[in-house]
Amino acid sequence: MTFSDDEIERYARHLVLAEVGGPGQQRLKSARVGLIGLGGVGAPAALYLAAAGIGTLRLIDDDTVALSNLQRQIAFDVADIGRPKVDAGAETLTALNPHVRVEPFAGRLTVATAARLVEGCDVVVDGTDDFETRFAVNAACVAARIPLVSGALGRWNGQVGVFTGRPCYRCLVPGAPPEAETCARVGVIGALAGVVGSMVALEAIKLIAGAGQPLAGRLLIYDGLAGTARTVTVAADPDCPVCAGP
Repeated sequence: MTFSDDEIERYARHLVLAEVGGPGQQRLKSARVGLIGLGGVGAPAALYLAAAGIGTLRLIDDDTVALSNLQRQIAFDVADIGRPKVDAGAETLTALNPHVRVEPFAGRLTVATAARLVEGCDVVVDGTDDFETRFAVNAACVAARIPLVSGALGRWNGQVGVFTGRPCYRCLVPGAPPEAETCARVGVIGALAGVVGSMVALEAIKLIAGAGQPLAGRLLIYDGLAGTARTVTVAADPDCPVCAGP
């Protein structure tokens, strides 16, 4: 796989980076990343993945852009209000990097559609905020042996984890909490979305390029109000209904 003169200049800072270089950038160019949700996590993640030169971005979201999104979902602007997020996002990403192919899917990922929607992806990024979708994405990724990068945020706190089989996301969250918090209910500081979105993009890039140590089997917890972060190990649940096996 060769690079055009435009790509060589565009990715110059990657090409001189020892952990990426030409081979790593080629892997990025040939990769397909599935983005589940173009919200607070997915929107900034999509921008950095497109800028990094991911060859194909599959955007999956059933929502439209609302004025309240613009406080943190920086892939959109006022002119996008009322448009499907995947359509507005596709335009933004193509304008940012015309070398990236965008596959928009304006629909909700469900148990019935999850396997088809993640098929062919090298990495899946989940930035959704409901547990039914998160569980469906996790099960589909485990079944297809696709690494899953998960990001979540609320109020001033964010978390990022990478799941490459066992333990899986369901080991971390066995069931939906009865009083699950959402940004609409409890609020979120806008810049936190950029922090967490950038983190999940970075983990996806590391997985594809083979750089460094991904957060596999670990969860990074970021406290934006205190300016602190810690990483904890995720233990495999011996009774996990998804990854424990027969």
